[in-house]
Amino acid sequence: MELKGERRLDVDRAAAWAALNDIELLRACIPGCENIAQTGEHAYELMVSLAIGPVKARFKARMTLADIVAPESYTIHFDGQGGVAGFARGDARVSLQQSDTHATTLTYVATAQVGGKLAQLGSRLIDAAAGATTEKFFSSF
Repeated sequence: MELKGERRLDVDRAAAWAALNDIELLRACIPGCENIAQTGEHAYELMVSLAIGPVKARFKARMTLADIVAPESYTIHFDGQGGVAGFARGDARVSLQQSDTHATTLTYVATAQVGGKLAQLGSRLIDAAAGATTEKFFSSF
């Protein structure tokens, strides 16, 4: 699965970068996120509850940041295990470009693999759920 897009943020790039690296803000914005804990430099553990179609699960996930070029870009690597619901793993490349004095353009390209019951749901349902989750994140962010 691939998910990509672009969003205008009505803040300068420094503020956007700070927000993308604020654990409490991210916890509040990620749909179903119960907890984020830093486990090392640029390494985090998350607990996220998700429902995709008929499959509901709590995912214990690891997330690491790599290829960091502050305040321009980084790559997020993620690996989540949802027990019998299955797993999700992949990466997302996030870039910030200053649009004007008070606006930043955030672009992202994410790729993911799913397995277990999640994989049995079909790509249309998974793609729709991923899109809806992304919309909820950016609405809160």
